Amino acid sequence: MPVDDMWYRRARHPETGERLPAKRHGRGKRWRVRWVDPQSGETKTAFFEKKAHAERHDANVHADISRGLYVDPREGKITVAEYAERWRRDQLHRDSTTAMVERAFKLHINPILGHRELRELRPSHIRMWVKDRSQALAASTVRLFYSYLSSMCRAAVLDKVIGSTPCVGVRLPSVERGDRFIPTPVQIHEVARELFERYRAVPYIAAGCGLRASEVFGLELEHVDFERREITVVQQLKQLPGQRPQLAELKTKTSKRTVELPEVVAAALREHLEAFPPQATEIDDCVDPKNPARRPSRLLFTTTSGLPVTRSNWSPVWRSAVKRAGLPAGFGLHGLRHYFATLLIHSGASVKTVQLALGHSTPTITLNTYAHEWPEAVDRTRTLVDSALNLSPGAGG
Repeated sequence: MPVDDMWYRRARHPETGERLPAKRHGRGKRWRVRWVDPQSGETKTAFFEKKAHAERHDANVHADISRGLYVDPREGKITVAEYAERWRRDQLHRDSTTAMVERAFKLHINPILGHRELRELRPSHIRMWVKDRSQALAASTVRLFYSYLSSMCRAAVLDKVIGSTPCVGVRLPSVERGDRFIPTPVQIHEVARELFERYRAVPYIAAGCGLRASEVFGLELEHVDFERREITVVQQLKQLPGQRPQLAELKTKTSKRTVELPEVVAAALREHLEAFPPQATEIDDCVDPKNPARRPSRLLFTTTSGLPVTRSNWSPVWRSAVKRAGLPAGFGLHGLRHYFATLLIHSGASVKTVQLALGHSTPTITLNTYAHEWPEAVDRTRTLVDSALNLSPGAGG
């Protein structure tokens, strides 16, 4: 449709040929642009004071429509905070991820960007946000929260709320890959001795079987088979904000596994079960999210009051034992899982073997985490290249 002049009629004076003023002559913006929304079929309008601006808008709108990039200008008026809430509700996130995403937007994204309309969000705003948060959060956390923001903006593009994502050309803080602290066997025994007696078997399961902390505390008596010398990992224990502790599905599909039960771990577990026989404790079972139920469970590890062991009641106990054992501050139970992985690697285990033992979703994750622990693979690569390319001068043709 052409650009309309709202101050004059299209018809002219029959005698003089002069343009005839319209009823709104001299009032409001003079130039009107009309177009048909390709999605709704409705006629849209926009008004401008200058004809050049109207013609530019008309050309841009029709170009976007022809390329399939048209976005209703009114859609982009929604704020970042409003669209983020809509986007979060539509995601198929795990419960723990849902809580993390909610926390990221509530505490770190919306206070800075939430008031802005999506259509006015620019890469410069995103860069400013990254710089600001990099001063308050760890680099890895900034990168994680940025991934949420970037995913939301990509969804806004697909929803035709904005024409393009502002998350381009943004430099993120680099994550320093410092040397990972791997404890010695002596240190593992020491930290076990420093724990309360009811928890002394925990580090042996983590270091000897490679279980995550949530998997250790989700173990029930039926999951340990002393005759076959195996532990079956089928669930984890977690607690979401404002909810009771619950048994939940594992982190990934490949996290469901059967691991070998070394004798040193079996011995620690036998002593534990003799001193602290599991008692039936009511707990929410959400391993099958479609059929949650509350049932009695015989968890291997509970608090002195019979409650499940969660992050909140475990952390102070573990930190105290770590300090008394002389281990680095901040060393977590996950560090014993790293010990298990490196022990397998240095004993000649393949990437696939380590992946399955740890329950990683793909071998790539295992390699990205422990590639430097396969030094013989690097040496083998050098040898192969040297053998192939180390030709004597003049060799070949």
